Amino acid sequence: MFYLWKRSQVPLKNPTRISKIDNLIIFLICILISIISSYKLLLISPLSISDIFSWLLTFTEALISSWILILVSKKENPTISSIQIILVITLLLAVQAAKLVLVSTISPLSLIIPPALIISQGLGSITALTWVSIASFIWPEPQVAINNNLFFILLVCASVVSVLGGRIRSRAQLLQLSIFLPIGSFFSQWILIGEDKISLIEKQEFVFANGEIFSDSLLLAIVMLFTILFIPIFESIFGLLTKARLLELADKEKPLIRRLSIEAPGTFEHTLLICGLAEEATRMIGGDVDLVKTGALYHDVGKLHAPNWFIENQDGANNPHDEIDDPLRSAEVLQAHVDEGLRYARKNRLPKPIVNFIPEHQGTLKMGYFFHKAKEKNMKINENDFRYNGPVPQSKETAILMLADGCEAALRAMDISASDSEALEIISKIIFSRQKDGQLDHSNLSKGEIFLIKRAFLNVWKRIRHRRIQYPTTNNNTFS
Repeated sequence: MFYLWKRSQVPLKNPTRISKIDNLIIFLICILISIISSYKLLLISPLSISDIFSWLLTFTEALISSWILILVSKKENPTISSIQIILVITLLLAVQAAKLVLVSTISPLSLIIPPALIISQGLGSITALTWVSIASFIWPEPQVAINNNLFFILLVCASVVSVLGGRIRSRAQLLQLSIFLPIGSFFSQWILIGEDKISLIEKQEFVFANGEIFSDSLLLAIVMLFTILFIPIFESIFGLLTKARLLELADKEKPLIRRLSIEAPGTFEHTLLICGLAEEATRMIGGDVDLVKTGALYHDVGKLHAPNWFIENQDGANNPHDEIDDPLRSAEVLQAHVDEGLRYARKNRLPKPIVNFIPEHQGTLKMGYFFHKAKEKNMKINENDFRYNGPVPQSKETAILMLADGCEAALRAMDISASDSEALEIISKIIFSRQKDGQLDHSNLSKGEIFLIKRAFLNVWKRIRHRRIQYPTTNNNTFS
């Protein structure tokens, strides 16, 4: 009974399916990680049974750790792609290999912290913390002994980067982190390890002088700066969507958004209102506010292909739908705004999580107005011809946008003197109709979250519904 109740509150979210070839590649990389992490144990001469057992234990430990890392990344990001999983374990492989070659010349801080920043920015803090734990505790060189204080500083600094990296919302904050973290590392090592390790310049190789506090901190700062420079490349190649990237896309001076405001001003105003509704609802349930805000700005860009075919852009004179008088063709025009939106998204190289808002905000909804028009004409019709192609919302954020899209027009049309209960009733009816139609089945929204979404929409409506004072005018029609 408890299981059934829990399922009714929070539906299960199926993870993205990964192809067999990608699974094979991931498995081979995990095997390589395990080999690199353990093969030195087989080079001991003479080799005893206990040595073989120790090698097998280390090999298995590295393999299981890699598997746990993949599970955690899938749990935190159910829609994670195979190429992103490959990125996470390839970074682990690279660090393990670098430990063999560079451990005697470069501080472990410079090896582990920069990849943690990339992972936390693109895939979240929990995945980054798991990666840091595995990379910090598995060392392929059994003879290497790291100072306990340095190991503690490594864990603290890497954890700070993992947590802050998942929250940082601009490139400027990343630069600040790349400056203050090495400074903090420098003073921490000075206090915990000792003043005798400080060396401002030691010969010509001071940057690579492992064990010298100043050189370790300076190298960490340089590597982090280069990592920040390369993050946009990782975003492009591996489809990572950082908060900084989301804020850049949400800039209303972006060419596509600017064009929407000029060529389809009604759609642009509709978009801004939906942004307000969706942001408030997403914030209320603890979702990704930056993602839903950016997705909302681009969800209707497909209307640029024919702005005057949509009522919010019409001046009330001519309606092209009345002129063609063909409900089926009108339905095709509505579907075209989704198809064209996807084309615009590909042309402007929008990230996939943003592209998903374009088809999913309509899901497989029925174009009710034109469907009833066709029935009035006694046309032989199939209901599927008057439904969007979908898919239905696959995330909480796209589902919230669908609900905001449905409620926006109804709330704006309400009388200014309407009560809160009347507004809540309309919101509830629209949301229930979406639920009944199966549009929210794959969104992972719980009943409690749907309740909070209703309250959020009501709060936004209460903010935008207000009376304006009528200012008196003088005889020359000026305000006084």
